[in-house]
Amino acid sequence: MSRPIPRTAAAAAAVALLTGLATPAHADTTSQRQRDFTAAASEFGVPENILLGVSYLESRWDANAGTPSTSAGYGPMHLTDLRAAGVATSHHDEGTEDPRGDDARPARLPQAGPAAPPPALQTVDEAAQLLHTDAETLRTDPAQNIRGGAALLAKYHTDGDWYHAVARYSGSADQAAAQTFADEVFETVKAGTARTTDDGQQVTLAATPDLVIPQHADANPANVECPRRVTCESVPAPYQELPGNDYGNHDLANRPESQKIDHIVIHDTEGYWASVLQLAQDPTYVSWHYTIRSNDGLIAQHVPTKDVAWHAGNWYVNAKSIGIEHEGFAAKGTWYTEAMYRSSAKLVGYLARKYGIPLDRAHIIGHDNVPGTVPSTIAGMHWDPGPYWDWSHYFDLLGAPLGGFGLPGSSLVTIDPDFAKNQPAFTGCDSPGTPCTPRGSEAVVLHSEPSETSPLLVDIGLHPKGTASTMDVADVGSRVATGQQYAVAEVRGDWTAIWYLGQKGWFHNPRNARVAKPAFGWVVTPKAGLASVPVYGRAYPEPEAYPAGVTVQAITPLPYPLSAGQKYSSGGVVGSEYYWATTFDVADHVVVKGKLKYVQIQFGHRIAFVKADDVRFLPAF
Repeated sequence: MSRPIPRTAAAAAAVALLTGLATPAHADTTSQRQRDFTAAASEFGVPENILLGVSYLESRWDANAGTPSTSAGYGPMHLTDLRAAGVATSHHDEGTEDPRGDDARPARLPQAGPAAPPPALQTVDEAAQLLHTDAETLRTDPAQNIRGGAALLAKYHTDGDWYHAVARYSGSADQAAAQTFADEVFETVKAGTARTTDDGQQVTLAATPDLVIPQHADANPANVECPRRVTCESVPAPYQELPGNDYGNHDLANRPESQKIDHIVIHDTEGYWASVLQLAQDPTYVSWHYTIRSNDGLIAQHVPTKDVAWHAGNWYVNAKSIGIEHEGFAAKGTWYTEAMYRSSAKLVGYLARKYGIPLDRAHIIGHDNVPGTVPSTIAGMHWDPGPYWDWSHYFDLLGAPLGGFGLPGSSLVTIDPDFAKNQPAFTGCDSPGTPCTPRGSEAVVLHSEPSETSPLLVDIGLHPKGTASTMDVADVGSRVATGQQYAVAEVRGDWTAIWYLGQKGWFHNPRNARVAKPAFGWVVTPKAGLASVPVYGRAYPEPEAYPAGVTVQAITPLPYPLSAGQKYSSGGVVGSEYYWATTFDVADHVVVKGKLKYVQIQFGHRIAFVKADDVRFLPAF
């Protein structure tokens, strides 16, 4: 895997163009960050557009309040320091969720020890030696961090080959993955970009339209399902018979012929790359379809998309979804690299096109949006990728931007806060009750009344004693997420109420700083004459649909009311379905499809299902 980056003729042409350029012109600005890039580029002899391009692929030029990324990187140049970021805990380290989530089989409750961090995640020391400074300065001072990144690029620069230096900066020992990182940097330099950073800095990278980007042969293995222009490898999960009439760690299937794939589920690993890939190859563990590496966006495929992985804690969702893990942590590290976002968006876009999955937040969901199966499983469901995953930026990369498509006064809204400015006061990122470092978030917190001092909502599934939800980073009981759509229940001045778990949930939505935008679509409400309708965590068939020899699965409602007069956003009508797969022999597997129809709704933070016969549809625009 550790091979030197070749210097192709195309790379040489690109190098010649870059080294012959003066510092690119950029918009006249008083931005200190822009001046810091200019000064560092001049000091270390690095083309400014290259320095800006590398930083953009790492952090989008953000400082992130001095907090570490999910792979222990700090500052605009993502200098890594494991000593400060801390050691990872484990994959699936919180919650009692059974990732398989099938009542017909014993719970599979995997345990994994602390993840050993790779020694390569310590570039801050190399930069500190070059600048004769200390690691803390490089972590906390954006200007010095930029100087450190420029010094590393200058060190990696040999024979006029900036492409090779950028590839080495990725930290990847894999040749193709390092090339993919460098290609993304060069694409960014060629196209140019500009944005306002998380701390209000205006930074511009002027386009270099004549830049030549090296061409490479497609090096991806033939057995991986991946888009072009990203690097993928095959790290197969085992389908293996185990003692005690058990097997692991996924189920063979024939999707989409046997079952339609409706969802893509976004996870984070809660562990570092090498240790997580070991877990994916453990037949006694659970499974997911892909893992994406943080520093360079390398994609590993473990389970063919035709097969069913054990990843979401809900068997109905598992049977109809693809699970993608992202190297990182929902709270301990608080930001994800641009390299990983871009690889992930390319993969999700490819899969969505392949399987006809809508690019919206009803179908591209987080693990935190997957419902509990029955009342007893709600409290243990996982909540990754957490409130610091930037859904708005992610959907921009997917080419499906969120928000702003309805008429003023619409009865439906899309949650869409300004990620950088929206900074809920969460606790528990590092230890229980301890305030998290304030930073941008995709989450909007709901209150029981139109006041910041009013209690949060009650989620009776998460808090069975009826106590209010909390600001703990893992408590999703009174929280909505970017891209999700909700029916408006009431408006009072700058406050908007939506229907949420059978209650009105209020959030501050002032005219000059909207956190929700008008939307159009369909909402559902109980049919006339019904005081309330049951809500479900899965869309299972009626008992009569099951053939002999297949155990009938209970249709068990969740403990929430959906009462007359309430409305919820529709994610579409789905058929009832259950995949009976309880033995190693795939010949015994059966897809049970019923006559019952369900409607997927955005019910709380998580999706849910109601029977189509119980509700009527209303347009919202």
